[in-house]
Amino acid sequence: MFDLSGKKFLVTGSGSSNGIGFASAKALQALGATVYLTSLSERVLKRGLEINAPASCANLTKPLAVKQLILGVIQTLGSLDGVVNNAGMTSVLDTSEGEFASIDDTTIEKWQKSFARNVESAFLVTKEAIPHIRKSKAGRIVMMSSVSGPLLAIRNDVAYPSTKAALVGLVRSLAIDEAQNGITVNAVAPGWVASESQSESEAIHSKATPIGRAGTPDEMAAAVAWLCTNEASYITGQMLVLDGGNSLPEQRYLPN
Repeated sequence: MFDLSGKKFLVTGSGSSNGIGFASAKALQALGATVYLTSLSERVLKRGLEINAPASCANLTKPLAVKQLILGVIQTLGSLDGVVNNAGMTSVLDTSEGEFASIDDTTIEKWQKSFARNVESAFLVTKEAIPHIRKSKAGRIVMMSSVSGPLLAIRNDVAYPSTKAALVGLVRSLAIDEAQNGITVNAVAPGWVASESQSESEAIHSKATPIGRAGTPDEMAAAVAWLCTNEASYITGQMLVLDGGNSLPEQRYLPN
């Protein structure tokens, strides 16, 4: 049960030592899979060394860069059974951008950059990888969505939730088209997560969840890895919510 021996996966956005991408790579590896790591930052090369996995840098918003990435993955691994599209969110390496803003303060440039980072990157990687994944006959594609957008919203934040909702639409469309090829396509939707990119405000809000804390990257990664197993072969086109119950209560007042 839960054996991925012989399977090969690409995990994007896996450069952070305390992020969901790297945790997902380790979870897949723990089940016997071979993983290939990629991220915009060169720190992904260090992550690869830490778990003895091939890794390379790539700007996933550039079609040519993605094409070269997938070519390198196939040359290195020989084949590909699945992709974890984790790349996205606001880059912790670029704090000058200010992605989160109301519609009044969201320029078309900010809007387009957010979609490029969070949606187009997943589209480009999947488009290049899927011809190889089809050969697996039991392929897996997992998108990293969020409760923000598909289920919930944050004040003065229009671009990021819109991109994460768009990812769920992509998941459902791909799930229908690729079922005949033995590929399942699903989304994981984290709530508050205590990762490197979590802000002080997010950490405070996480305490108001029914469980009373933020989730961990490892908890998110466990769901990702499970969706990649044979045991999850009848699940496709779905969004798995991992938010500590935060999307459940209507009453938000916390009693003393």
